[in-house]
Amino acid sequence: MRSHRTPLQVQRYLNGLRYNWERHKETLRSFRGVMSTGTAHCLEAAIAAAAILEHHGFPPFLLSLESVDLLDHVLFLYREGGRWGAVARSRDAGLEGRKAVFRSVRHLVMSYVEPYVDFTGRLKGYGVGTLHDLGDYDWRFSGRNVWKVERYLLAMSHNPYRMSEPRYQHALRRYKDYRAKDPDGPVRYYDSTALWLE
Repeated sequence: MRSHRTPLQVQRYLNGLRYNWERHKETLRSFRGVMSTGTAHCLEAAIAAAAILEHHGFPPFLLSLESVDLLDHVLFLYREGGRWGAVARSRDAGLEGRKAVFRSVRHLVMSYVEPYVDFTGRLKGYGVGTLHDLGDYDWRFSGRNVWKVERYLLAMSHNPYRMSEPRYQHALRRYKDYRAKDPDGPVRYYDSTALWLE
């Protein structure tokens, strides 16, 4: 907490962790759990970022992205200089953090629309919450899974979003063409790469 003071530093820290594939059982670890295991999936990483950056004056905002295939994504949402950015960990490079250059949360979300398209994924909505809403619930240092965070995100209001069908079909074709050539490599062909936090 003392040595990682900025969103970029926290993004680099999260990038250095192994991704939590939950191969043996589902988990939702607190910041302490992430630190002790050295692994994190997207929501665990967002919780860790919230705990670290809250210590340096950033409110613990979370941005929830809903997908049609129910593989939702959660990011830590921050604001600097009146602009919005995100810190995130994902299996997909295009869904990780963003620099604080977006004038609204919606504009930030738009940078994730095309990277969200894969064989089954497609953004259908987004919502913003704060972990302060959980009161004295210990999402920071609990030694147990913090499932209340997930329930809070699922229950909160989300703004609907619909990607136009032609744009979706174009993005899907592009993704399929890339995967036909490289089944496992990170996808980095998006126009938004200059805005990525790392």
